[in-house]
Amino acid sequence: MMQVRVKRISYEAESINSYELVALAGGELVPFTAGSHLDLHLPNGMIRSYSLLNDQSERSRYVIAVNNDAASRGGSRFIHETLRAGDVITISHPRNDFAFQENARHSVLIAGGIGITPLVSMIRRLEALGRSWELFYTARTRFAAAFLDELAALRPDVDSRLHVNFDHEPSSRMFDLSMIVKDAPPDAHLYCCGPGPMLEAFEAATHDRPAEQVHVEYFKAKEKPAAEGGFAVRLARSNQTIMVEVGKTILNALLDAGITVNYACTEGVCGTCETRVIAGMPDHRDLFLGKEEHAANDTMMICCSGSKSGTLVLDL
Repeated sequence: MMQVRVKRISYEAESINSYELVALAGGELVPFTAGSHLDLHLPNGMIRSYSLLNDQSERSRYVIAVNNDAASRGGSRFIHETLRAGDVITISHPRNDFAFQENARHSVLIAGGIGITPLVSMIRRLEALGRSWELFYTARTRFAAAFLDELAALRPDVDSRLHVNFDHEPSSRMFDLSMIVKDAPPDAHLYCCGPGPMLEAFEAATHDRPAEQVHVEYFKAKEKPAAEGGFAVRLARSNQTIMVEVGKTILNALLDAGITVNYACTEGVCGTCETRVIAGMPDHRDLFLGKEEHAANDTMMICCSGSKSGTLVLDL
């Protein structure tokens, strides 16, 4: 954890602002890699994760973008309405759960709306490495598409790599994810970040591709957290047993019992609350772990996952 100052707030697109964060005393910040995100610990008690979009070679600042989404749970609205230049906020160190393969012969990046943010950082890195890439970017309108000017300024021939579509404009075309995936070279790495329906369509379209070449980052959970309760959680390190009652998640039960644990999104997408499972059968509800990791039952996300067994023993 560290404190940073909001140095600058910039308008990027309709309902989207970027926030430049710097160290309180100046100097360098903790390094990060393209695809990383930060957890913002907001003054109202909320913890929200946002992707870094600036160049990973920069050490003096972090830049995030926040969409003031009417359907949000309140974090983005609080930031837009409350955060001001000069404010000091607490953030986590950068963490990368959406890392990209720098040595790939070709990278295909697919973004929907605010999902462009981690991909901008990836493209900056790809350009620095001289790697081949293509971006397919869809937004409601031209005014809702952030960072188009920055992307267009990357190189004179950027139009051959940048494919933009605006769903609500007369000139729009159908954003055909299946065709984008079909046309990608067999050895290409594919990345997608955007709204839930887009990510689900992307996963369906890439079903036959090698799993190690397909990368996706969810902003929101697909299903509700497990709150059926009726089981016990035994904490192996402290030898405590906590009952998880009906209507509560494991995280809720632990916090109510005064147990300190790491968490952020509370939806199983950021990975902050990942906890090692020593015994028992988790009921996985997260979007962070892969199918093989779910099957192994070695770890779980306690913010949203429950238990299929009467007792779970966790490394806490």
